[in-house]
Amino acid sequence: MKKALLLSIGLALSSIAAAAQTPAEAVERVVGSPGFKAAQSFLDTDYPRIVQDIIRITEIEAPPFKEQKRALAYLDMLKQHGLSDVEMDSEGNVMGVRKGNGQQAPLIAIAAHLDTVFPEGTDVRVKRQGTRLSAPGVGDDSMALANLLAIVRALDAAKVQTRSDILFVGNVGEEGEGDLRGMKHLFMKGRYKDRISAFITVDGAGVGGSIANSGTGSKRYRVTFKGPGGHSYGAFGLVNPAYALAKAIDKISNMRVPQSPKTTFNVGEVGGGTSVNSIPFESWMEVDMRSESPEELAKVAETFLGMMHQAVDEENKTRSTAQGKIELEIKVIGDRPSGTTPVESALVQTAGAALRAFGLQPRYDASSTDANVPISLKIPAIRLSGGGTGGRSHSPDEWIDVEKTNLLKGINIVMATLLAMAGS
Repeated sequence: MKKALLLSIGLALSSIAAAAQTPAEAVERVVGSPGFKAAQSFLDTDYPRIVQDIIRITEIEAPPFKEQKRALAYLDMLKQHGLSDVEMDSEGNVMGVRKGNGQQAPLIAIAAHLDTVFPEGTDVRVKRQGTRLSAPGVGDDSMALANLLAIVRALDAAKVQTRSDILFVGNVGEEGEGDLRGMKHLFMKGRYKDRISAFITVDGAGVGGSIANSGTGSKRYRVTFKGPGGHSYGAFGLVNPAYALAKAIDKISNMRVPQSPKTTFNVGEVGGGTSVNSIPFESWMEVDMRSESPEELAKVAETFLGMMHQAVDEENKTRSTAQGKIELEIKVIGDRPSGTTPVESALVQTAGAALRAFGLQPRYDASSTDANVPISLKIPAIRLSGGGTGGRSHSPDEWIDVEKTNLLKGINIVMATLLAMAGS
């Protein structure tokens, strides 16, 4: 009885001491521990498998909204790695839990995205020259998916135990019009909603010290101007959707936005009409607006929407509406939330300490990644890079260099951050 009481008191004191550690002290303790050193040693020997996993994952195509083939393969990989509660949720995310030993310890999640920007049928075969791998999606985000598996193997091989459960996720919908649908489901509808206390997404190549603790939000619209149309000569003088579109674009081009917080806008696609000698019955454009600030993003969106109605009113007043007026249709095609995880937060400080432990100086950035969703919900979240080097992301000749030292440095930084947060 006395022994059990002393053990209970000892565990309680240990938890209090761990909680009292600064992030820098927690990282120092993790990186200096025999378990972490054993995990590092395992990664060194596991390097060829990591590279093979990157190639294997890359060569399973994962077009926007059609990630299932890769998701099923990754689901099988998670099962093979001995995680518990391995599943695919209703949105298509795949995940599994590495159990901790702490009672009521917070859940930590780490993710990499399954989808690419490339359409179905794209040649995704990897071309290898030494340590350079080239293929669509190889660095964004196949490498990170492989890195997550490597971390699981390393922790198991080194018998590292954490207090917190760690949720490993391969998620859908990060790119383009996927609009972060995987993360929105995970944090707002899935079985782990309201349980995740900190989130790390690993996205892209690099070991430059970047911590993306701010999520660049975006709003995207498809705006269509509709009118009666007609023959360019016989119906001359009627309202013209193309002119309304032109007025709208001119207004957008003259919008004033702040440089800080950085706020931007862009007309990316335009279209409409059926022939050179016809007044179009509709003309359309797709518009992207971004900001690091939720407030500024809301302002620019409100200004933009007002301008669209002004353009319609002006065209209807300028030309004849005898056959009908210009009408406006606005459809939201993207809505990525924004926000910031404060630099002073435990997660950001922990990641910074991990970078310093490996000789890098942290740099705090803004980007548009899966971390946007938890950040907007006030859940601490960041994006870290996966190591190595790379370039030409989102292009058919995308490449990464998986030179061993830089690749493993990136993985070790992520692993140190994860373990310090999970209470190794």
